[in-house]
Amino acid sequence: MTDPAPTGDDLVRMLATLSNPHRLRVVAALTRGRNYVSRLARELDISRALLQVHLKKLEAAGLVSSQLELSEDGKAMKFYETRPFSIHLTPDSVAEAVETLTDEKGSSR
Repeated sequence: MTDPAPTGDDLVRMLATLSNPHRLRVVAALTRGRNYVSRLARELDISRALLQVHLKKLEAAGLVSSQLELSEDGKAMKFYETRPFSIHLTPDSVAEAVETLTDEKGSSR
């Protein structure tokens, strides 16, 4: 069974989110396995603050998920991992997605 095609609004959100090179690198790094912010920031050589911004956008677009866990020493650690997604773009799939776009007021076009 295949996943349903994303709605127009979902497609816009996903493509806009993935259009940033830092976010592409984050997704690529997370394909190797779940990771926590500090280690991921070191691996990607970016600040934790900048990484947090990108992770929030990826999570809002449904591309990654997070889970708060306690370490053995009682420290809270937020782990991130990729969520399964697939974007297959063709002229026809774009035309279908356009039919489900909503305007600023939330109504279908």
